[in-house]
Amino acid sequence: MAERKPIESWLTDMDGVLIHEGVPIPGADAFIKKLRETGKPFLVLTNNSMYTARDLHARLARMGLDVPVENIWTSALATAQFLDDQRPGGTAYVIGEAGLTTALHDIGYVLTDHAPDYVVLGETRTYSFEAMTKAVRLINAGARFICTNPDETGPSLEGPLPATGSVAALITKATGKDPYFAGKPNPLMMRTGLNAIGAHSESSAMIGDRMDTDILAGLEAGMQTFLVLTGLTGLAEVDRYPFRPSKIVDSIADIVDRV
Repeated sequence: MAERKPIESWLTDMDGVLIHEGVPIPGADAFIKKLRETGKPFLVLTNNSMYTARDLHARLARMGLDVPVENIWTSALATAQFLDDQRPGGTAYVIGEAGLTTALHDIGYVLTDHAPDYVVLGETRTYSFEAMTKAVRLINAGARFICTNPDETGPSLEGPLPATGSVAALITKATGKDPYFAGKPNPLMMRTGLNAIGAHSESSAMIGDRMDTDILAGLEAGMQTFLVLTGLTGLAEVDRYPFRPSKIVDSIADIVDRV
């Protein structure tokens, strides 16, 4: 088997790797600092489409993590990139927050509920029955169904919350139409991210806390993968999957010296 090339570029998930419930995970600041000092291309990724890259930059900065806006890649940005490639200057009915609507506005999309090209479903804390009903009717009328990410639940201080994947399942049940998911584990999100920083999968690595999204996406995009045990996937769960990460480490602190 051919030996892997040295890692020159890094992609890392955010929640569960760099931060947990609004608090930096020990080693995250040293990891980001090392990346910036060495000048290696890197991206912080999130499947959460609620926030713009500028919003996330500000949130991370308040936690002491200095991540430039251009080094943040969200499922909303990946979705917008996909739609811009597929149907430039199109129209969409959107269920989501500013992260998604801003990304679509920035590529020149018109947001409308009148015969849109697409229904685009993203993350929000205020899914309304009215909006879901409208989405069902528009899809039945011919709009194509796109989702930012397949995550079925999201974290909160009170416990898991229904997320995009759960609402997508409801709409699919009502329409018989499956959505196209742009976010992880779709390798599209990884490849568009790599293109954004001029990196190549053969010399890149993906760090994540979830086997079913982060590690699978990195694997399918042809990257080396690092699973950290500070998030959703525990060590005992790894063997339940038919694939494995390149390496398992306790936390992001164990990767600093590899940069």
